[in-house]
Amino acid sequence: MTPQPPGIAARLTIGTLSDRTGGNIETIRYYERIGLMPRAARSDGGHRLYGEDHVKRLGFIRRSRELGFTLDQIRTLLGLVDGRRYTCAQVKRVTVEHLEEIHRKVADLRAIERVLNDMAAQCDGGAVPKCAVIDALFDQPEDVRLARSGKSLGEGKRRRGSSSLIRRSRAATD
Repeated sequence: MTPQPPGIAARLTIGTLSDRTGGNIETIRYYERIGLMPRAARSDGGHRLYGEDHVKRLGFIRRSRELGFTLDQIRTLLGLVDGRRYTCAQVKRVTVEHLEEIHRKVADLRAIERVLNDMAAQCDGGAVPKCAVIDALFDQPEDVRLARSGKSLGEGKRRRGSSSLIRRSRAATD
């Protein structure tokens, strides 16, 4: 049997680790492959054997993922913890950057909500095969490029496309 690394008292199989943490077995293997989880010791039969340190680390990773941290952000946080030389200021920096990204996503979701509300309001729900929502979804790629660049689609030209609506929604909230 492969010797247990320091701090590994328990001998948990990957199934037991999965049960205790709620982590998917394939996800645990993936985290091992990409280095978020340390490699597990192996039994004589080649089965992975995990300890309480693995349970704690996987719990940390899962809670971080539930809060929307990216794998790179989690790697950064774990790197700080593993080095045992982290400061609250370093952890706060990662957290604040993540929070700023969440604020951007919330703003984007609000803009999308406004666009979908506008699109739904333009649809009369009739039986005619002409629909403002479908027309907006078939918005031309040029309009999408213009909307992303923030350039105008032209004066007096009424657009019902989602891209121009998102741009107008964002501008209204800025």
